[in-house]
Amino acid sequence: MKYQGPLSHWNDDKGFGFVEPNGGGVRAFVHIKAFKNRTRRPVAGDIIVYHVAKDPQGRDKAMSIQYANELRQAMQRSGPREGRRRGAAFGQLFLLGFIVGLSASTVLGYTQPIIAAIYVLMSIVTFVTYAIDKSNAQKGHWRTRESTLHLMGLLGGWPGGAIAQRLLRHKSSKTSFKRTFWLMIALNLGGFLWLHTPNGTFYTDIVNGIFLQ
Repeated sequence: MKYQGPLSHWNDDKGFGFVEPNGGGVRAFVHIKAFKNRTRRPVAGDIIVYHVAKDPQGRDKAMSIQYANELRQAMQRSGPREGRRRGAAFGQLFLLGFIVGLSASTVLGYTQPIIAAIYVLMSIVTFVTYAIDKSNAQKGHWRTRESTLHLMGLLGGWPGGAIAQRLLRHKSSKTSFKRTFWLMIALNLGGFLWLHTPNGTFYTDIVNGIFLQ
């Protein structure tokens, strides 16, 4: 169990003092060696977070001591990183689910092969475009417009864009870009579902017939 309280009666020469948890409780002995961060010396009044253990004589002593303000700052820094990790994991699962679903749907005959072919072709083109754009960014050359990348994603290249963001670390941390990228995915999937309606199938049959002639 973690406790928090102010450091008191600190003897800097000997490196020890005492702490009582906020709200009252048993006073615990504090030794400098129990601090996780020993890059600075504690001072009386420091708010510390700690665990309580018993020494060989059965007295309470503070262990695994951290400065409360440093712990709070570390948690604030880790929050956004943890959110990005969860978002990346969701994106990977979503992409994998789509690829598996599209493949199964095509093999089972629910999706026209031309649709799957368009996704593959556009994904390759989009991935290459991301790679070129990153190379140009590093060299200071002319960049590909974000609107172009989004249009390619809308037209079926978003799986390639998602893979490029993951492997190339390009456009993967820009919030505004990611927000629009997911909007394009939603619109594309809406179109994908429409193509499986009677009206949509009518047009895909025409396109499929042209390519098979």
